[in-house]
Amino acid sequence: MAAPPLVLVHGLWDSPRLFRRLEQLLAGARDPLLAPHLSHRLGATPLLDLAERLGQAIERRFGAEEPIDLLGFSMGGVIGRCWLQLLGGEERTRRFISVASPQQGTITAQPWPAFLLGGIADMKPGSPLLRRLNEEPHALAGVECLSFYTPTDQVVVPGWKAVLPFGPARPLPVWLHQNVLSAPASLEVLRRELLRP
Repeated sequence: MAAPPLVLVHGLWDSPRLFRRLEQLLAGARDPLLAPHLSHRLGATPLLDLAERLGQAIERRFGAEEPIDLLGFSMGGVIGRCWLQLLGGEERTRRFISVASPQQGTITAQPWPAFLLGGIADMKPGSPLLRRLNEEPHALAGVECLSFYTPTDQVVVPGWKAVLPFGPARPLPVWLHQNVLSAPASLEVLRRELLRP
């Protein structure tokens, strides 16, 4: 049985170009593939707004019911989780892969006020959004969840908390956040996971 379409969600200060090397490694084996551009206005756009735009992009491309797999990198993992848990995306999602994503928050977001940079403030440890997500984990009961993290991550700090509160978590063989989707060893781990039946 063929795998469902794959949706890739980029993070802060990124664009879909971020996934180019991963797409090259997949060599068409996970087509059709969607990597929408979610304009975050330098972190000002709240993550729930970006999750709504993600859902709209998925529906435009794949209709309202076709099952998908979802991978979110960095902030994109929290955007994907918002869509899954708060906007009904779990009903059509087979697998959710969170990659170096501040699912439990990051102290690097701590200085930024919500009125100025709402999207970044959503990633503070204990933010209202993250509390809401963590209070409603049952919404993902039917989705296969997996977290990849970098223990020495300098963007998601501390790196070992860049995991979902459910499902297995695995470290990636890289030191830095920006190497997660560029280092061959890390890309190979992700490639194998995305090609797993």
